[in-house]
Amino acid sequence: MYHFFKRIFDLLSALIVIIVFSPLLILLSVWIAFDSKGGVFYKQERVGKNGKLFNLLKFRSMRPNADRAGQLTVGDDNRVTKVGRFIRKYKLDELPQLFNIVKGEMSIVGPRPEVPKYVDMYSEEQKKVLLALPGLTDFASIEYLDEQKILGAADNPEKIYIEEVMPAKLELNLKYIKERNFWLDIGLIFKTIFSIFR
Repeated sequence: MYHFFKRIFDLLSALIVIIVFSPLLILLSVWIAFDSKGGVFYKQERVGKNGKLFNLLKFRSMRPNADRAGQLTVGDDNRVTKVGRFIRKYKLDELPQLFNIVKGEMSIVGPRPEVPKYVDMYSEEQKKVLLALPGLTDFASIEYLDEQKILGAADNPEKIYIEEVMPAKLELNLKYIKERNFWLDIGLIFKTIFSIFR
């Protein structure tokens, strides 16, 4: 029953937020379009539930083809646009993922979906995170809200991500999967909002 009600909650919540915040979504789209060349949205292939690939949507916060220089964003990355810095700070770049939720590819609460490159490095135990529908937020999202700054302070950001950050996040992802319930989901939603605007 948890999964049934979770899907109903996800669908209704996503549709309501899309409708209520449609003026903001339009405003951000126009701002991004005028701020720099390139499309308004950014699509990136991610690994979803049971290893199924899907295109995760974001508002574009970086210059076109910026991911050719690497998939991690660290510190004051000069690939990030002026608008991008603002929308990343308040996680507004993630709003288009509401459409991923409507399509059933994501949930509001669940392990953040990873790119195939890093999923290929998972151990058998870590691959259990793929049993859950990926989400906008969970324990790891809150704990590593400042992940960009953490990696920015490292001499080798990707090495630190692979050896330290990613395993720690996956451990928190697995913790969520073991403990998940409706009230935990509600609590994580509010914790995420408070963390962003603290």
